[in-house]
Amino acid sequence: MQLSLMIVAALLFAGGGLFMKASDGLTKLAPSAGVFVFFCAGAACQAVAMKRGEMSAIYVVVLGLEAIAAFSLGAIVLGEKASWTKVCALALIVGGIALLERP
Repeated sequence: MQLSLMIVAALLFAGGGLFMKASDGLTKLAPSAGVFVFFCAGAACQAVAMKRGEMSAIYVVVLGLEAIAAFSLGAIVLGEKASWTKVCALALIVGGIALLERP
């Protein structure tokens, strides 16, 4: 349950980033509303996940998963470049997340 909440939180935060990009600096009403809805929903999921775990680990795991989701959405939805350097950086993030989850 905790892991699923962290994944959902990361996906919501990354989705909020897409709305942030579409909002054109918060000048377009509908995407701007999406920014706040997605970020608030992501924060709620993260808060519930933190109820049963260590804040330091959960916060960083959600941020790492959000980075991976944002990279993926940027490449797939926005057509941003996915260089080997960026992929290697994501591998380091995944490795760090794995180390944080160790007892």
